[in-house]
Amino acid sequence: NGSVLPTPELVALLKDMELNEAFLHNDELIAAKIDRSQFEALLGTDDGGDIIGLELENLQLLRVRRLWDLFLLNDQALRLDFELLTHGRPSQPLPPSVSVVGDGGEVFLEEGARISSAVVNPSSGPIYIGRNAEVMEGCLIRGPLALCESAALKMGAKIYGATTIGPHCKVGGEVNNSIFFGYSNKAHDGFLGNSLIGEWCNLGADTNNSNLKNNYAEVKLWDYTTERFEPTGQQFCGLIMGDHSKCGINTMFNTGTVVGISANIFGCGYPRNFIPSFSWGGHQGFTTFRTEKAFETAEKMMARRQVPFTHQDRLILLKVFEETAKYRTWEKAQ
Repeated sequence: NGSVLPTPELVALLKDMELNEAFLHNDELIAAKIDRSQFEALLGTDDGGDIIGLELENLQLLRVRRLWDLFLLNDQALRLDFELLTHGRPSQPLPPSVSVVGDGGEVFLEEGARISSAVVNPSSGPIYIGRNAEVMEGCLIRGPLALCESAALKMGAKIYGATTIGPHCKVGGEVNNSIFFGYSNKAHDGFLGNSLIGEWCNLGADTNNSNLKNNYAEVKLWDYTTERFEPTGQQFCGLIMGDHSKCGINTMFNTGTVVGISANIFGCGYPRNFIPSFSWGGHQGFTTFRTEKAFETAEKMMARRQVPFTHQDRLILLKVFEETAKYRTWEKAQ
C-alpha cells in the first residue's frame, strides 16, 4: 500500500511473510506476497483466492492519507530515516566554527558536506547534512532537518524542524516544518511554513506564505477528488505547490493555498487559494500558460542543473495540461 511509510516493526513483519499471505489493517490491504499466477488471477478476477489475510493488530502505521500528512508526519519519518542512514557509521567532523547548542541530539555530516559559522540545535531532533550539501555562514538550524545531497542553505537562513530539503535545492530565509522536493529553489528571504514544494519550483525573493489564519480558524484546502475546498482539521497549513511552478518577487500566498503544475504567479496582492495547473498571472486574474512557453521555461531551468528535459517529461506535462483544463475556467469564456 503506497500510503504506508515503512517502520522497523513493519519491515520486520514483511520480511517474515509467507507466500500468498497478506497483511490487513482495519480490513484494508497493507501488503501481500504472491506468486505470478496469483497476481494474474487477481488482475483477472479481483478475487483474493487462496490468499490468507492476517490483521495487524496494535501496530502503529505511518500513513499519508492527505497532503498535509506529509509535513505532519515528517518529524517521525526524519527520525526513522536518520537512524537508518547513519546507524553504525561515523559522521564527518564538525568544523570549529560551528556552534552546537541545546541538550543532546545528533548532527551527521556525509562525505563532502560543508558547514561553516552556523549555529545548530539538534536537541529537538537530528540534523542530517547530505553528501556534497552546503550550509553557508550565519545559518541557524533547529532539528529535525534533512538537507539532502548537493542541496544548499544560503547565508543567514533560519530553519525550524521538521524540515526536509531535497537534493540540489537552494533555500534561504525562514522555513518551518516544510518539505522541498528535488531541484527547487527558495534562495532569498521570506517565510515558508507548513508547506510542500514540488520539483523544479522557484520562489522569487521575499515570497511569503501564511500558515495561520488571522482568526485562528481551521484551514480549508482545495481537494482534487471532491473538486472543492475541504476542511483539514489543521490550524497550521501553508502552501502546496506542484512541480515546475514559479512565483515572482514579493509574492504573497494566503493560508492553505494549492498551486498546480507549471503555474507562473506574479504581481501584487494575494492570488486565489487554488491556482490551476498552467496558470499565468496573479491577484488581477489569470490566463493560460501555453505549453510551448512552459516547456521552454522547464527546459532552460533543467539545463542549468545539467538535467535534460526529455520527451517523456513533455508527454507527462501535456497530459497534465489536458487533464486540468476544466479548472482553468477562463478558457471556457474565450
